[in-house]
Amino acid sequence: MQIVFSTKRLFIACVLILMIVTTAACGSAEPTPAPTPTLSAEQQTGKRIFAQECGSCHSIADEAIIVGPSMVGVASRAAGRVNGQDARTYLYGSILNPSDYIVEGFSDGLMPQNFGKQLTGEELDAVVAYLLTFE
Repeated sequence: MQIVFSTKRLFIACVLILMIVTTAACGSAEPTPAPTPTLSAEQQTGKRIFAQECGSCHSIADEAIIVGPSMVGVASRAAGRVNGQDARTYLYGSILNPSDYIVEGFSDGLMPQNFGKQLTGEELDAVVAYLLTFE
């Protein structure tokens, strides 16, 4: 009788271990997405303004072109676009004087020339701060 009792215990232990291993192996089939970086209040404002004023022509999706270039990677590209200019300076110039910096493959005159009059200084700062999040 003692042998039967030990065999039952062993069997129950094996079943429990198998259940634990099986449950642990059952994860979601989809990989966990990378966490979205938290935007500052200024960047949130810039995101809102971008959506209203810029998003109809500039995509924030990789490789998607609407009318103007995609903003994905714009901070990195802007940093090396004009010799001696950092990304922030380039972005301000591109918004205020879009004809000064025509990205290869795009035509002059597509981007409105009046954002310097249309946006306040704070709004422009917010849009640039938001664009700088697109590394």
